[in-house]
Amino acid sequence: MVTASKVLDRVLVLEMVRVTECAAISASKLIGRGDEKAADAAAVEGMRDALNQLAFDGTVVIGEGERDEAPMLYIGEKVGSAQGTGPKIDIALDPLEGTTITAKAGPNALAVLAIAEEGGLLNAPDVYMDKLAIGPGYPEGTVDLNKSVSENVRSLAKAKGVEPHEIITCVLDRPRHEAIIRELRSLGCGVVLIPDGDVAGVIATTNPDTTIDMYMGSGGAPEGVLAAAALRCVGGQFQGRLLFRNDDERGRARRWGIEDLDRVYFLNDLARGDVIFAATGVTDGSLLKGVKRRRDGTITTASVVMRASSGTVRWVDGEHRRGER
Repeated sequence: MVTASKVLDRVLVLEMVRVTECAAISASKLIGRGDEKAADAAAVEGMRDALNQLAFDGTVVIGEGERDEAPMLYIGEKVGSAQGTGPKIDIALDPLEGTTITAKAGPNALAVLAIAEEGGLLNAPDVYMDKLAIGPGYPEGTVDLNKSVSENVRSLAKAKGVEPHEIITCVLDRPRHEAIIRELRSLGCGVVLIPDGDVAGVIATTNPDTTIDMYMGSGGAPEGVLAAAALRCVGGQFQGRLLFRNDDERGRARRWGIEDLDRVYFLNDLARGDVIFAATGVTDGSLLKGVKRRRDGTITTASVVMRASSGTVRWVDGEHRRGER
């Protein structure tokens, strides 16, 4: 049982939706325009403006990169209108999860963020993370990042009461995952390949309508923290291990206080205590519909917001009139 935070006021639940709505609406103007950087910049600006209207003392712990690499919403940036006086909040965010998707008008682009009390979210470096996730309802330890693809499929199938070939796994469509995909298909498993957006891929394991049982493969570590925050709210299992391509990335991890470079992180390592997670669809996807503009100027959005302490999941349909944010 997760105890409700005295810092995360209930009001913040819907305020987080407003923040992701702002980012999604801003990014939606660039859907299909072929400009990834412009779409990302628009989302960042929308999210930052919305965060700075909130009366808290916020720190970005998962952001657009380190300060020298990101002009806005960088790791360590302070946001909120009550610096030094308001509640201290850690923020993990991805203003546009799926920049390429948005530029090409593909599915499953999201504006995403999670908040927790100060110290509640892992300050993960901007490197890759090997990830393994399943939805709720299974015994703890059903899957294990240290086991093979086949072992995890068979273990999950046993826990679900089905044959291994009935397991469906979501994997990012990348050359680095060819061996994973080959092993899955050798077992007869269904493989859902996604072009981008592994936060949505992890969350899909919690929704029976997607038919996805498991997520595996490597993607960004910051996205791993965001996905773990969502699973903390709705249940499920997640394991992640940081992957380093060179000494520079290892040094970056150590600068963020990470000494055990081979550590396997579990849900509570990545997102502790009470957590609020929010996402708004930018383009249509399996989780949420995208931003729509009507002829009368009304903008519609679809969002989800979750809280760990209550286990509540709210689906929010928004109508934004002319002049409204």
